[in-house]
Amino acid sequence: MALRPSRSSLWLFSDQEGCYTRSQMGRNLLGLDRFGLALLFVLAAASMAVSAQAQDQRNDKKTTPPCSQCQVWNTPQEPFRVFGNTYYVGPHGLSSVLIVSATGHVLIDGALPESAPLVVQNIKSLGFRIEDVKLIVNSHVHFDHAGGLAELQRLSGARVVASPWSAEVLRKGGVGTGDPQYGELRPIRRVAHVETFNDGESFRAGEVVVTAHLTPGHTPGGTSWTWQSCSEGRCLNMVYADSLSAISAKGFRFTDSRAYPNAVKDFETSFAFLSTVPCDVLLTTHPENGSLWEKLDARRRGVTPDPMIDPGACRSLADRAREQLQRRLTEEAR
Repeated sequence: MALRPSRSSLWLFSDQEGCYTRSQMGRNLLGLDRFGLALLFVLAAASMAVSAQAQDQRNDKKTTPPCSQCQVWNTPQEPFRVFGNTYYVGPHGLSSVLIVSATGHVLIDGALPESAPLVVQNIKSLGFRIEDVKLIVNSHVHFDHAGGLAELQRLSGARVVASPWSAEVLRKGGVGTGDPQYGELRPIRRVAHVETFNDGESFRAGEVVVTAHLTPGHTPGGTSWTWQSCSEGRCLNMVYADSLSAISAKGFRFTDSRAYPNAVKDFETSFAFLSTVPCDVLLTTHPENGSLWEKLDARRRGVTPDPMIDPGACRSLADRAREQLQRRLTEEAR
């Protein structure tokens, strides 16, 4: 179709069968031109969507802080089995965990936006398919853990589940207000159709069942996830612990923040959970926080029993985080 303006009348469009003026268009709204009108509406909607996406990209360029560690974080990592049906599929510096079953898989976290192809390739190299991921869950909505979620959801068609605070950020994109690092974080892409949970609620994908536990502090919507993995008749309690570090943008105070007034109380609640949760195998958002690479190296050297199995790891993580928060609060009191 081509637009054809005229001095005597406004031509709306033309095709091989003739031209239509505004008055003729009105007479044909419910008649022969229904297909043409539908096509115009589709084209208009598509144009608006492209314009919105382009605007998002322009806004991202304007508001994207530098990331000196992104290249290191995104270093490729050979995927490996953690235990039973649980696999590490993320880049070297950012965890992404796949829990598999014959009838559907669960993926925890999506690392950076540029990590998505690597995660997909790692899943494929293990003999699984991204299309069989039926559920994607998140720890917290910083760009280094949620940045790849939009693309991974698009490729898999999976449900996405997050805490109410995190879900709001995922649906809108950007960075959530009330986040201690607000102003120094890269924005994330919008994620479609995000579901929410109640604390302690479980979700199923195929034969895999994961349970959500609110562990806020690092962000107001922080979440840790638990499940069981079994191998040769032995089942272990698996914990994917959210970040517990009290770090922030310049000027933020955990002691008396108006944007996040419950930060300290939230941290204490999270420490209490990780100190008591059944925890045979600990995985963390940044793998080094759970000594993952040291444990993997020891396993490869044949150390027994399996170094990955450490029932005291969650409590140790909580103790270290509590000490770090106390140091931060002491600094704020000076």
